Amino acid sequence: MLSVSEVRAKAKNVAAWLVDKERPDEAVGLLTAWAANGPNDPEGQDLLAEALRIDPSAPLAQMAFERMEGMEGDHAALDQHIQAYSIERINQIEAEMRRPTFRRAQMGFNNNIKFHGVPYHVQTEDSGLDAPHIITHLFADGGRVIKSHKRDYSEHVNRPDVADYVRGLMKAQHMEMVLMLRDGKFDGIIAGREVGGVTMLTEPPQEVQKIARRKQEAPSATTHEPPAVAAAPAQVPHFSLVVMRSLTGGPERYDPVGEEVVIGAQGGVNLPGEIFCHPTEALLRWRDDALFIEDLEGGNGVFFRIHTAVELEIGDEFIVGDQLLRVEKNPAPDDGPDPDPTYFYSSPKWPSSFRIIQVFEGGAAGACVVARGNSMQIGSAVGDLIFADDPLVEEQHCVIEEQASTVVLTDLGSRTGVFVRVRGEQELPHGTELLVGRTRLVVDLKR
Repeated sequence: MLSVSEVRAKAKNVAAWLVDKERPDEAVGLLTAWAANGPNDPEGQDLLAEALRIDPSAPLAQMAFERMEGMEGDHAALDQHIQAYSIERINQIEAEMRRPTFRRAQMGFNNNIKFHGVPYHVQTEDSGLDAPHIITHLFADGGRVIKSHKRDYSEHVNRPDVADYVRGLMKAQHMEMVLMLRDGKFDGIIAGREVGGVTMLTEPPQEVQKIARRKQEAPSATTHEPPAVAAAPAQVPHFSLVVMRSLTGGPERYDPVGEEVVIGAQGGVNLPGEIFCHPTEALLRWRDDALFIEDLEGGNGVFFRIHTAVELEIGDEFIVGDQLLRVEKNPAPDDGPDPDPTYFYSSPKWPSSFRIIQVFEGGAAGACVVARGNSMQIGSAVGDLIFADDPLVEEQHCVIEEQASTVVLTDLGSRTGVFVRVRGEQELPHGTELLVGRTRLVVDLKR
């Protein structure tokens, strides 16, 4: 028979897994149940603190606190959760943690989004392997369904990786609905000119652009030397880089020859006078009638202009105007009770998915803004992060939001654009705009 202390340890571990699987309500219910089900000691107080970190306004947490402190109140909901989250139920969830596939429906995604200043809600649900389909609803006006998308995945239920496949499909379908709302695809329905309803989709969902992460097996940056001058047949360049902006002069365009060329003072695209460009910043590679760029690391990086929503990871960098910004994970809270116990009192908190850090020349951190909930807007006049003195930043420049457990960056139609740092190897279609230091280049593919 497990002791209360051992069960509480299991409950904390299971709750962390539930949060990771986007099931925070269950995690709060489990934590508060076992905080109140036992002595009011540091272990119980720690569980209550974890519940408050997940949802600072959870009524169950308030009930658990009152129960632990011997205060009177209506604790019926808490008693129901104490009964529901028995040792047997904790063991069942632990078995689910170890299960390689699933039978019942996977936990879905629920996110709020603002469009033209109006709040909407996107909800994606899975029906499970017994009725294999995924449905996404777009809500407005506090509950009116604007549009629903449904996809059947019955032909994939026997895949060995079916759980991961369905999770990825849910995520992509959820993001597809968000992008279609932002693209104005539902404006007629919202205005009442068209009928919404449910659409059964058979094509794969429209996905958010991803930054390439795979690194090629290539020599390190220090091994890229400028090619030796030697007599050779004349070569026709595969591509050109047209200089759109340079603060230091130099040529108006670069027409490198060969299959590979380095961007940097030691390469064929040397950007004279560009102090923010490393001697070997990036490698351009012509392969299979396409142009690729690979970050050689060690420098400030090369950034490409985005034209669609782009998926970011923690640590990715992007440029808005003349501002270098980085996406970071919020630090773990350390506001638990002390041994007395005395609970930490602070200003009101709100749930937050990420934070954005301004990076100064030399690498020092500047402004730091925490997302309110799951989104943050950047601009010169409107937004959560304001750069009023940067003439290259629009009033409403871009938005970063967490949707379906993914951080997504979207340009709000700005004149000067948003640039994301290249990671790994990235293909560069014709017309791609690059930013190296303060120098802006445009890719012109020779055909």
